[in-house]
Amino acid sequence: MLLELKNIFKWVSSGGQRVFLLKDINLQIAEGEFISIMGPSGSGKSTLLNVIGMLDGFDEGEYDFLHESVHTLKEKHRAILYKEYIGFVFQAYHLIDELTVYENLEMPLLYKKLKSSERKSMVADMLDRFNIVGKKDLFPPQLSGGQQQLVGVARALIGSPKLILADEPTGNLNSKQGEEIMEIFKQLNEEDGVTIIQVTHSEKNAAYGSRIINLLDGRKIEG
Repeated sequence: MLLELKNIFKWVSSGGQRVFLLKDINLQIAEGEFISIMGPSGSGKSTLLNVIGMLDGFDEGEYDFLHESVHTLKEKHRAILYKEYIGFVFQAYHLIDELTVYENLEMPLLYKKLKSSERKSMVADMLDRFNIVGKKDLFPPQLSGGQQQLVGVARALIGSPKLILADEPTGNLNSKQGEEIMEIFKQLNEEDGVTIIQVTHSEKNAAYGSRIINLLDGRKIEG
């Protein structure tokens, strides 16, 4: 089992009332699964993804990741865990505008204590794989939305994560680029055994997954 969420609740307080973002979420994900999370806007999809990715805490419940109790770990240990095992692909790219494409890709490798020559070859592989060699010295604002998203995906994959979390990964792409990204995910999942959890509005993208989790008002609904 890669991860398990048990009775997860997350809320915010508003005017003395609890507003639930996640309600009693139970979820088991095995290594090598490809899961799509669906639901209307405001149903808690991104919140759930952020909890799984350890970017967000929660108020009640337990979370085990690779047999580590995430809910009992200090912030520093959580950070080590997600940097080591999780790659994030966000709709808003989250690239660093002041760094070149090359430097953005190298970023996740810097804390892995790899030799400079290893980092070089890993970045070169990614530039090649995504056909962005010619863009390596450009800065994100000089790229189109589609190119920025490709760089974002390449950056998520570069450290060979066990788990990829993708929030609307094709949201800003044309259909051809979107399909390319989904095919890359499919290949990673089938050939490299990478576990993928994506949040999507698209039935077509969801169909790439082996299982769909539907959320409504912060609750998991059986679909």
